[in-house]
Amino acid sequence: MSRISKIELDDSGLPPPTPEIEQERRVAMFDLLEDNTFILPARDGRPMPQGPYHVALAIRDKRLVFDVTTENDEKAAEFHLSLGPFRQVVKDYFHICESYFEAVKKLPPSQIETIDMARRGIHNEGSRVLQERLEGKAEVDTDTARRLFTLICVLHFGG
Repeated sequence: MSRISKIELDDSGLPPPTPEIEQERRVAMFDLLEDNTFILPARDGRPMPQGPYHVALAIRDKRLVFDVTTENDEKAAEFHLSLGPFRQVVKDYFHICESYFEAVKKLPPSQIETIDMARRGIHNEGSRVLQERLEGKAEVDTDTARRLFTLICVLHFGG
């Protein structure tokens, strides 16, 4: 039962996302809830409450906040991550996504595929950074990290 069963984004106060960003958000949330791994390791010798977990993501005071509760609304964990390590990869990801969205409208499939490969590479880098930042706080597999990175980008979009 080490998984996320509900995910929420606190995007209050952010401008409305573009249709492309909203689509990325919907797909990431759907895929995340369909299949994910989210394990809270024991801390200070104390076991953590068992999942499934509800995770609320927010950006507060220039920090990424994971607020984790159990399905019974019991506080499981809360951790705050510096946004600094994410800034460049998020910027690169948005830049390549813009290129991709434009390419889909007018370029041949071979050029779209090249841009998409670059986009996947940057996305993988973002998920790697997230896994490093979560070390000791939560264990996530690569696919879960990729989907969470997409949601972090959605929060960055308005910030």
